[in-house]
Amino acid sequence: MRVKDKVIVITGSTRGIGHAIAKACARRGAKIVICSRQRSSVEKVCRDFKKDNFQVTGITVDVAKSSDIKKLFDHALKTFGKIDVWINNAGLSGGYRYLSDLSGEEITDIINVNITGTLLSCRLIIPYFIEKNGGVVINMSGKGGKGEASPYLTAYAASKTAVNHITKNLSKEYKGSQVSINSVLPGMVETDFFKNLKVSPLLESKAKSIPYILKAFGVPVEAVGEFVAGIAGQKPGKKTGRQYSMIKGFRLIRGIVLMVLFGMTGKLKG
Repeated sequence: MRVKDKVIVITGSTRGIGHAIAKACARRGAKIVICSRQRSSVEKVCRDFKKDNFQVTGITVDVAKSSDIKKLFDHALKTFGKIDVWINNAGLSGGYRYLSDLSGEEITDIINVNITGTLLSCRLIIPYFIEKNGGVVINMSGKGGKGEASPYLTAYAASKTAVNHITKNLSKEYKGSQVSINSVLPGMVETDFFKNLKVSPLLESKAKSIPYILKAFGVPVEAVGEFVAGIAGQKPGKKTGRQYSMIKGFRLIRGIVLMVLFGMTGKLKG
């Protein structure tokens, strides 16, 4: 209940991980500000949350636009009077494809949403947190976030590496303040993303292994929501510059064992 009565802004929060985070925080009594690029999705989530007596508001936002980030910021303050936590969750992947199979527009969208959106949000919210003497920023990382090779996810992985550098750099810039700036690496998360995955024709055989990799290392989306809600409830300024990973301990060992078994039975392709 450490997020009770806190105002939490979550970008890209009408589905998937963002929605799970919003719901986990709302159940704990937080006041939630959701957003996405689709008005109908924002309106639906707000209706659903209000049916559960959650405190919620939402607007349509393109995080790649500075004016829209300011609109989101102003909307949160106008509705709830303050902001305590800002979670940069909005992101695009581009699917499981060769870089040459992505259009120039797709690459630009991935970079604009995943990197520019995070930078624009941090640029606006951190000075506000400094002024109000406390706040929490959480940047959602992903595959490639540790700098590891992530073939067929090149643009996405590069963006998530950038997100971690943004987090580390800003935590150093504002070291000693009452602002926590951390990132979360959830691992492979069981969302609709994998049901509608774009795959390069030459990678269709390899892509048949994805369900097994997901079975081995997949993290339930609800678990991600609970995990991030816990970080959102931390005391501002106490921990900063950290990357919290959900792929460790028993989950990691279990995943490795399953991958070995899948490999021995010929279920993994390529």
